Amino acid sequence: MTNITHSNQHEAAHTLVSRLWTATLLSGVLTAILGVLVLVWPEKSLIVASALFGAYLLISGIAQVIFAFTLQVSAGSRFLLFISGAASVVLAVLAFRHFGEGYAILLLAIWIAVGFIFRGVATTAMGVSDSGLPGRGWAIFFGVITVIAGIVVLAWPFDSIAILTLVVGIWLVIIGVFEVVEAFVMRRDANKVKETVRTIESDPR
Repeated sequence: MTNITHSNQHEAAHTLVSRLWTATLLSGVLTAILGVLVLVWPEKSLIVASALFGAYLLISGIAQVIFAFTLQVSAGSRFLLFISGAASVVLAVLAFRHFGEGYAILLLAIWIAVGFIFRGVATTAMGVSDSGLPGRGWAIFFGVITVIAGIVVLAWPFDSIAILTLVVGIWLVIIGVFEVVEAFVMRRDANKVKETVRTIESDPR
């Protein structure tokens, strides 16, 4: 009975990780595609940029809120993920708005930068505090990269929407690629754990 219970627990954990790495992969692909769209969009108007950046903040925010309720992580990491996700959703709503000329570019840059920083801090904290997380080292690295992206965007003196879209577009592509890599690292680590568990359970001793 005990072996069956442990087997069911391991199977449930593996299913959860499978969903997690799939969601991370999807998020990374969408982020990278969004970054490419930002870089090649023929009309870099404030409304277009706001919509694209708002879409990124909304997608990443919803993903973090979902992770906060589904991941088997510490209470602190769960709280950070939820707060980060909720803040990104709020920032997305603000990014969708068309602010008046003069403050528009500055405010949009602030929303994007804060969204990056929130997400990076939450991901890094989760990687540091939860030793059993698959792909933990890469999650920490990804979180640090995202925080750096936020700091760069926040500190950069943007003179035009074209410069803002260029800088943020490049960072979105970088973050998307790193997130895709993180997803495959998570899957690799999860498969290693599953194989180890199978070996232990099949050992008659």
